[in-house]
Amino acid sequence: MKQIAENVEKFVKSRLETEGTGHDWLHIDRVRRTALNLAKKYSCDLTIIELSALLHDLIDDKLSDDIRMKTDEVANLLREEGLDPDSIQEVLTIISTISFKGGKGRAVSSIEAQIVQDADRLDAMGAIGIARVFSYGGSKGNLIYDPAIPTRESMTYEEYRTIKSTSINHFYEKLLKLKDLMNTEEGKMLAQQRHQFMVGYLSQFFLEWEGPNRGL
Repeated sequence: MKQIAENVEKFVKSRLETEGTGHDWLHIDRVRRTALNLAKKYSCDLTIIELSALLHDLIDDKLSDDIRMKTDEVANLLREEGLDPDSIQEVLTIISTISFKGGKGRAVSSIEAQIVQDADRLDAMGAIGIARVFSYGGSKGNLIYDPAIPTRESMTYEEYRTIKSTSINHFYEKLLKLKDLMNTEEGKMLAQQRHQFMVGYLSQFFLEWEGPNRGL
């Protein structure tokens, strides 16, 4: 199993070499490490967790067409590496269901899926989350902030992916919601810390944007 993980790691690292939206190899590696650390608290399948963390972004449509893979392609990759059919299906289920999807994603049930989802969401929060939201926004041509562009209170998955917003709006549309969507107790604790850091950042942002008399 260790060799399978090492081979998949090499594949994913090569696949994401040109990725520039904040969903690059280093993001994958952070999610993998965070997931395996969270897993220490639970009885779970570490191989499923590691492989799911390594592959969790490859079928997501936020990646460019030349990087994104089809579910069948991921299944073939794991099959060629010798992973058993049940484990392949479990990995595919996890990577197909953990995405935020505009807040419309399905709830995950297995502890492995919960751990990988928590790890992925933690990487969208705190100091790293702040850096990533501006990296992603810049790659999509989004403004940092524009008071004339309202925050989207409710949206479909298609609207979440296709309608342009601003990087600051994204905090309110997704990032500040994540702490209440965590699955594991350890994940909830870490999310609370990172959430407070983002709240403090936004307070300072608006203080500098409009001056000290502007309240959040």
